[in-house]
Amino acid sequence: MQKRPIFIYTELSPNPNSMKFVLNFELVPDGLSFDYPSHASALEEGKVSPLAADLFQFPFVQRVFIASNFVTLTKDEQTQWEEVLRDVKAFIKIYFEEEQPVFDQSTISKHTVVVSANESETVQKIKAVLDQYVRPAVESDGGAINFHSFDETDGKVKVLLQGSCSGCPSSTLTLKAGIENLLTRMVPGVKEVVAEGV
Repeated sequence: MQKRPIFIYTELSPNPNSMKFVLNFELVPDGLSFDYPSHASALEEGKVSPLAADLFQFPFVQRVFIASNFVTLTKDEQTQWEEVLRDVKAFIKIYFEEEQPVFDQSTISKHTVVVSANESETVQKIKAVLDQYVRPAVESDGGAINFHSFDETDGKVKVLLQGSCSGCPSSTLTLKAGIENLLTRMVPGVKEVVAEGV
């Protein structure tokens, strides 16, 4: 049986410390993403990722984010991408050539996307706008955005920013100028958008 060829290319993200490693096959079912801010988090029950745990063996890796067909790595300030890019690409290529798992078997089954029927119409509209207009742009920058909560009384939407968006200098600007403008225009009742856990 012939193994599939593995191609990896890199893309810069708006966060200078984050690099997106794009593969020629899907790693995660559409709409799911996994953010690992530490080696310990890659071993947490329910989100175990041998791939993320192994990537943390590189001493400069500060965060691993896995979504769609890419892995975004965030490095420390001292390391330059030019010094480590070739080694990381080689490692990822070998990892997949040896058919190593991205996740523990239980991880994906626990994270199937659930749409709750008892969500308000406003929440459903917010999620639809985020999925349709915002998620593709954020993923193209090596990150993810997920709905966290909506407060009906003050019109505040909380979102989770992950991957290259977490700690990125331009993410606050994107959040206020882009996402907040879009949601306040398209969803009546939304007055503000804030990021949770950045």
